[in-house]
Amino acid sequence: MRAHLISLSALTLLLAACGSQPPAPEQNPAGVESRTPGPVRVATPPVVTKVQPADKFDPGSIAALKDPRSPLSKRSIHFDYDSYVVKDEFQALLTAHGKFLAANPKMKMLIQGNADERGSREYNLALGQKRANAVKKALALLGAKEEQVEAVSLGEEKPACTESTEECWAKNRRGDMLYSGEF
Repeated sequence: MRAHLISLSALTLLLAACGSQPPAPEQNPAGVESRTPGPVRVATPPVVTKVQPADKFDPGSIAALKDPRSPLSKRSIHFDYDSYVVKDEFQALLTAHGKFLAANPKMKMLIQGNADERGSREYNLALGQKRANAVKKALALLGAKEEQVEAVSLGEEKPACTESTEECWAKNRRGDMLYSGEF
């Protein structure tokens, strides 16, 4: 019984100690935010009055460079083995790029001449330069200014394909045309 009295005394002291602390200040409840949707505003799209047909491209339009339907989106001239003669099949492509450069005199182009892995490093660098120069010369004959076009050789250092097959080597024998902002 004495143990019971001690624990009852301890409990009384504990309760008395809790009651002697000042009451906690009341907190203001958080405000409630209204989540009622307001009116929705939809922007009116601009009215298109004229649509240019897919087969007509302005040779001076910079947008044509990225349009996959435009010949200007094609940027590689491929060469035969051990050759830097531009093939007839690429004349229309070069004409389109030549007209574009003539219509945009501030636009610059970098031509990167490439070769396949066969041959020495020095030989492939020289062949890549001849290929880049051939494309540059063709563009100049089609209206591009000398200061608009730069020709460099990458030799075999930037292959489009890495397999040792004739099909792959043909993809690597090329001149790539890059416009301002792409190099």
